[in-house]
Amino acid sequence: MDPVSHDPLPKATTTTFPANTLLSKHLHSTLMELARVSALLVLISIQVLSLLKKWNPIFHLLPLSCFFLFFLLKPLLIKPHIYVVDFSCFKPPNFCRIPISYFLENASMIKPFDKQGIDFMAKLIKSSGLGETTHLSPSFSYIPPISNLQEHIKEFHMVIFPVMQDLLSKTDLSPRKIDILIVNCSSLCSSPSLSSIIINKYKMRDDIKTFNVSGMGCSAGILSIHLAINLLKVHKNSNAVVLSTEITSAGWYAGNDKSKLLVNSIFRMGGAAILLTNKEGSRKISKYRLLHAVRINRASDDRAYNSTFREEDENGALGVSVSPDLVKVVGETVRTNIAVLGSCILPLSEKFKVGVSTFRKRFIRKSAEVYVPDFKRVIQHFVMPASGRSWIREIGKGLKLGKIDPEASLMTLRRFGNQSSSSSWYVLAYLEAKERMKKGDKVWQLGIGSGPKCISFVWECNRPIVGESNKGPWADCIDEFPVHSLY
Repeated sequence: MDPVSHDPLPKATTTTFPANTLLSKHLHSTLMELARVSALLVLISIQVLSLLKKWNPIFHLLPLSCFFLFFLLKPLLIKPHIYVVDFSCFKPPNFCRIPISYFLENASMIKPFDKQGIDFMAKLIKSSGLGETTHLSPSFSYIPPISNLQEHIKEFHMVIFPVMQDLLSKTDLSPRKIDILIVNCSSLCSSPSLSSIIINKYKMRDDIKTFNVSGMGCSAGILSIHLAINLLKVHKNSNAVVLSTEITSAGWYAGNDKSKLLVNSIFRMGGAAILLTNKEGSRKISKYRLLHAVRINRASDDRAYNSTFREEDENGALGVSVSPDLVKVVGETVRTNIAVLGSCILPLSEKFKVGVSTFRKRFIRKSAEVYVPDFKRVIQHFVMPASGRSWIREIGKGLKLGKIDPEASLMTLRRFGNQSSSSSWYVLAYLEAKERMKKGDKVWQLGIGSGPKCISFVWECNRPIVGESNKGPWADCIDEFPVHSLY
């Protein structure tokens, strides 16, 4: 079925806004900040000059008043700092472990898979970079797998309750001190909502602000963090908890359409709980402080919109179709996001090199390459989505990263598989377990999802992070990594 046919209304004429529009907004913001600083310098200069020239006292009073107003009003206008206090990742129990041979053997006994479909899934798994220690819902131990609402809710309980409890224990936080709760899960939308299940379980306050995010794909976890950040900018002195997971038993595709077999092959069990706050009193205990956030959505473009679609096949089996255009679409989306982020964080020298090379390519020599800026001048750690080995390598190659930079994402993919919306927190947990995160380090967290959407966060490590190798999802295996054959 053609995804466009899902829309019963005639197509309206749409205007696609170029990436330059987004860049211009950020450049305008930067210029305004420079103008404010310049104005302050002018005021100080006038004050110094008036003292030296012994001008009329009115010339002292005017710049001095402006000077004090600037510093008195600025704190009232500055947005509050947003912190990640801590986070927890779900470690699936051993009885959920599903080696590749076991997965393929079970799949071969499930109707309606044929040999071509099994061989295609085997090929996808082999090329993806998955290891032998990934996990799936216990429902896959049955033939055929159990797939009903009761089983989906059971899997949600199994993943989210332990990770939520671990977060509360880590942070010594009472459930009644949570002001904002966001739960994201693309594959399951229940009634009562997933957020209501959490509120009921932990007996949270009646005035808690709750949100249930569904259908946002692999970027849903990072997108939910962005939602929490925006809410914390409005609601002062608040705590926000984000719960991120995908229900594997709800996303299973029982059919032979090759475009829909990717989800079966590489998506695995996982979940994460993250505590964010804008309370300055939590600054010293928080792990990370937000520096920058950039979000891009290209759903207005038809080709991009249709690149990933959840739909039924000709036999009525529901699955997620991946079009051949996906790689190109994701590349364009990520490049736009990176361009905007680069305008925010790169030093002037790098921006100048990019500008000169872009001008040369556009007006002088079309065959010339555009300079790729060195993000490692401002970023020490890269948290890329654990979507697949080729994806991770291509992003690393495009950014001209070193061998060690994609390591955390590649090892997360091997150990846990593609956990969709929660995978980036396992990647960050790997960096912490290896004790590579130092106070003052900058980490770039990148999220990519269907829609398509791309979100970037730049966090600053707020305090020394030690002892994480003894706890969390990597506790019993961190010394086994990295596996060098994956590079």
